[in-house]
Amino acid sequence: MTVRELVVRMQRRILSASTYAGVRTVKCPLDWWVYQEILWERRPDVVVEIGNYMGGTLLALAHQLDAIGQGRVIGVDLQHAWVAPAVRAHPRIRLVTGDATQVMGQVAAMIEPGAETLVIEDSSHEFQNTLAVLRAYEGLVQPGGYFIVEDTICWHGLDEGPFPGPMEAVSAFLKEHPEWEMDRSREAFGLTWNPGGYLRRRGLRLEIRD
Repeated sequence: MTVRELVVRMQRRILSASTYAGVRTVKCPLDWWVYQEILWERRPDVVVEIGNYMGGTLLALAHQLDAIGQGRVIGVDLQHAWVAPAVRAHPRIRLVTGDATQVMGQVAAMIEPGAETLVIEDSSHEFQNTLAVLRAYEGLVQPGGYFIVEDTICWHGLDEGPFPGPMEAVSAFLKEHPEWEMDRSREAFGLTWNPGGYLRRRGLRLEIRD
């Protein structure tokens, strides 16, 4: 089996049958492993996931924060009709319904100034929308923190999805924002659905102690 054939096979499995704790989860398992590594390294106060579908990733994120012992998850989507009851019931999860760019103020009001925040963009993957979300939410992330843009593999390893799409949006965003960089070390498995999509804010966060 070639790498291209493997990617197509994995995509079919991810789209058709992948679950987390019984909830549909459209996520490459290799990327999820990287996500939990970032969670344990950064120990975020808040994780914002934009694009939730049935909520499987929201639930997985909340369970990881349970294990860490801190943090909240904010799920943002145009509608949440398909979100599973187990997701809605989890005490760490809050849902915000609406266009991500239009409800950004509502989301920001739920986050304390200076909070360690991880943002994951997984909505329509269209160029203009992805770029707009990057521009709207990047200010929530502290130096050293991450903004993950999902499915940059669209037409860059997998011949599916919008074009121009997430990869092109990332390129445009980085030209505007030199304080951000691609962290290619997060692609160490060699196969990712987010090539070039693990964005890290440059610099070190300073902690002021009394």
